[in-house]
Amino acid sequence: MTLNKKELAITLSKLKQKKSHTIELEQYQLDSEDASKMLWWAYLNGDIKNKIVADLGCGNGILGIGALILGAKKVYFVDIDEEALEAAKENSKEFKNTKFVLSNVKDFKEDVDVVLENPPFGVQKRKADLAFLEKAMEISKTVYTLHKIESKEFIEKVCIKNKFKVESLLEFKMLLKKVFMFHKKEKYFVDVGCWLLRKL
Repeated sequence: MTLNKKELAITLSKLKQKKSHTIELEQYQLDSEDASKMLWWAYLNGDIKNKIVADLGCGNGILGIGALILGAKKVYFVDIDEEALEAAKENSKEFKNTKFVLSNVKDFKEDVDVVLENPPFGVQKRKADLAFLEKAMEISKTVYTLHKIESKEFIEKVCIKNKFKVESLLEFKMLLKKVFMFHKKEKYFVDVGCWLLRKL
């Protein structure tokens, strides 16, 4: 693997974007810089190379494709939105070790080594991220998951209930670009955390 974190971000910035976004699903495209922070951290922790990965709520596939670039053995791209899954397929066509699943995350059944996810933050629908967290904990012993930083207590409770622990937390300001009519600014920055959760 000859790529560094900066080169990974540049590669991911060239991926095809989804044309439309659905507010009910809180479809915010993860910026390539933010995705590379999350992926590089997981890679350095030994949780990417030669691992079977699920990218839950994959959108255009940025996390799963980043994992493939960094040496993942196989990636499941899971999304309820057909257009999102088509974008992920287009973006990852050079890779053979992929599986695309058009499904609600609740219905996904495959066990994997690692889950990478950027779930809805639960702004439009309270606790929308809970289904993602619970499914991730059901199918894997290692989870990297993005949430607003004020979700710390909520995530701790979900961990206790599902016999997981917060091993580490990477905090940063996440870039959100204007995608919906009600957005007044072209860019927003939100305080988020990437939680590394492991099964006890």
